[in-house]
Amino acid sequence: MCAVCPSWLSFILYNPLRKAFTDRAKILEESGITPDSIVLEIGAGNGFLTEVLAGRAQKVIAVELQDGMVRKLEKRIERLRDRVEIVRADIAALALGDGIADVCLLYYSFHEVSNKEGAVTQISRAVRKGGILSIYEPAIEVTKRAMEKTVAAFEQKGFLREVSSDRTFTRFARLRKKADT
Repeated sequence: MCAVCPSWLSFILYNPLRKAFTDRAKILEESGITPDSIVLEIGAGNGFLTEVLAGRAQKVIAVELQDGMVRKLEKRIERLRDRVEIVRADIAALALGDGIADVCLLYYSFHEVSNKEGAVTQISRAVRKGGILSIYEPAIEVTKRAMEKTVAAFEQKGFLREVSSDRTFTRFARLRKKADT
């Protein structure tokens, strides 16, 4: 099991090199995020994606486990505060309600979740019927088999895989929740 990235190391999550090599606009496009989207971002960290999500989506519900990361996230999105709701919680234990999100984005975070079964249940409930689940994982930490296991867990909860790929640094899958689940 991987440990959660501690908040004192958050500078590695938000730095000029990572910004240069991460096409954040492409992530939003691949994830189907539109100006009308309500996005559930799991593992928001210090806001590397939150700020661009809030710039495009109607609303972002940013879930983050660590107090230190939440403090950094609050500073990063201060000017976008009206579009971002920060929830300090473990997603596996957080009952967000049924169908509250059009898109759920898991960017380099699901491998750090300790209670994966509980997280899958809560995320599956939170994504509306016909909604999108977009999963990005670091290829260096998450094997192809582990990624397939993650996708399969969501498929068992009523999601259908639309796209998946293995890239140099990232494994990616986009799933859509069945309209009849």
